Amino acid sequence: MSMDKIFGIAGSALNAQMARMNAVASNLANASTVASSEKDAYHGKRTVFKTVMEDQLNPRDLSFKGGIKIDAVIDDPASVRRVSDPGNPAADKEGYVYLSNVNEMTEMVEMMAASRSYQNNVEVVNTTRQLMMRTLEMTRS
Repeated sequence: MSMDKIFGIAGSALNAQMARMNAVASNLANASTVASSEKDAYHGKRTVFKTVMEDQLNPRDLSFKGGIKIDAVIDDPASVRRVSDPGNPAADKEGYVYLSNVNEMTEMVEMMAASRSYQNNVEVVNTTRQLMMRTLEMTRS
C-alpha cells in the first residue's frame, strides 16, 4: 500500500469521528429539553459506521483501499422519561412532560472515545507525512 492511500484511509476516519462528535454535541445540547409528547421528545442520535473493504477486491480501482464511512445516523432506541410537571408550559393535558433520552454520562464517554480516535488518526497522518519527508531526504543524498 502506498503512503498516499494511508492519507485517504485516515481522512475517512477523521470525517467519521467528526460526524460522531457532531452527534454527541447535538445530544448534549438537547439533553435537558422537554416536550409535550413522547413522539416530540428529543431522541439521541447515534452514528453507524461501515467498514470500506469491498474496494480491495477490485484491483483496477485506484482509489484508497479500506477506511470507514458513515452508514447511517439513527435515533437512540432508549425510552424517554415521563415526568409530572403541571406548571410547565410544555406539559400535556395530564400535566406530564417528556424528557429526552440522552444520558449525559454516556455522551461524555462517547465524546472522549471520538476525540481519542480522532487524535489517533491525526497521528497516523503526521507519522506518514514524516516518513514521506524522510524518504525524500534520502533520495536527495
